Amino acid sequence: MKEMIRKFLVSLKKNPQVIPLLAHTVAFCIFSLNLTAISNTTAKIYGPHMGLCSFVTMLLSILAYVCMFSAYPKRKKPNWIMIVMILAMYGIIIFCDNFYADRIWAAVKRPENPIQITEATMYINDAFKLMSTHITSVIVSAVLVVTEPIYAKLLKKINTSVEIEDNGDLGAIELSDEE
Repeated sequence: MKEMIRKFLVSLKKNPQVIPLLAHTVAFCIFSLNLTAISNTTAKIYGPHMGLCSFVTMLLSILAYVCMFSAYPKRKKPNWIMIVMILAMYGIIIFCDNFYADRIWAAVKRPENPIQITEATMYINDAFKLMSTHITSVIVSAVLVVTEPIYAKLLKKINTSVEIEDNGDLGAIELSDEE
């Protein structure tokens, strides 16, 4: 178990960009695994630009993967242009999620003909909760992208060397030509 943790830490020291990539994957899974509730909500409420917001969120979530792989090339310095693009995509995703949640709220709270959330339309409530969860996970991912240089340096300070037992005193080894 101790050796497995050491190998994991060595791998993490070499590739600290895996941490924001995993956070982005969690955010992507939160959104994509709940697309049924989102699409049903869009079809039921049919608010302005709701379908566009969910499309843009999904598209930018996929494109952020491409930027992540380009932002952190192996054995090279991070590509800051790609990091800025990732953060811009995160900003647009947060805006679209917030807009979508506002459309749900407006449809449920409108004075004339409000959408009633019943047992059959519980997916609307699920989609509303999903938006705040997705926004939170995208913000966490953005913070991890921004702070990657900091925790990369901290990870490099972790001692992952293996102590080898001494095989006895071998004495000085002569490397001269004299025999």
